[in-house]
Amino acid sequence: MKDSFKYEGDELVLFQHAKHWKKYFSRQIKPFIKGNVLEVGAGIGATTLLLNDGSADKWLMLEPDNEMCIELKRKIDNKELPENCELQSGTIEQVISTFDTIIYIDVLEHIEADAFEMKKAADILNAGGHIIILSPAFQSLYNPFDKAIGHYRRYTKSLFQKITPGSLQLLRCRYYDTVGYFAALMNKLLLRKKYPTQKQVLFWDKWMVPVSKVTDNVFFHRFGKSIIGIWKKPV
Repeated sequence: MKDSFKYEGDELVLFQHAKHWKKYFSRQIKPFIKGNVLEVGAGIGATTLLLNDGSADKWLMLEPDNEMCIELKRKIDNKELPENCELQSGTIEQVISTFDTIIYIDVLEHIEADAFEMKKAADILNAGGHIIILSPAFQSLYNPFDKAIGHYRRYTKSLFQKITPGSLQLLRCRYYDTVGYFAALMNKLLLRKKYPTQKQVLFWDKWMVPVSKVTDNVFFHRFGKSIIGIWKKPV
């Protein structure tokens, strides 16, 4: 992300009502969220509302898109977000505080220099703290939708290992949404649609995600449409 970043596409609006998916992935990462939290790429605040239950000491929303910053500020002023929320415009290079948790939810794939971003995040992570990343998985699934919304890449376990700074330990790395994997593959090979419709997103969320909750365990999280990585900074 650059200082003059302008978010591409309607991904945030399309997926904001994916309740089953949001509940599913949030259960995987909430136990690692504590203390002072930095949410990189806060967008429209949907992830903040999902993950911030008010128990964090501070929740700093970092957002490089000026228009989204205006909207986030409005929500803070109108008390539509938890009271522990603060807002900073820009990128991680402008952050000077340190944190116990740093979160990237569908964000790192939008950042061209991802290894550099991880190093910067590690530098401001407190000892014993965690970096949490949710991203789309498998470059073989990269499709017109990825390109349209500004994704530089999709991730694998090996790529997560590759961008891991020396100061961090990759504590957990798993794939999620096995059914969604095949849906994404079908879209790439057959449908080749640039954008899914709202109806398609809701169908995936209501019918495919619940099945994935079962099949992810059946296949031991060996593949999926998304990947979650959790890093820890040793004490």
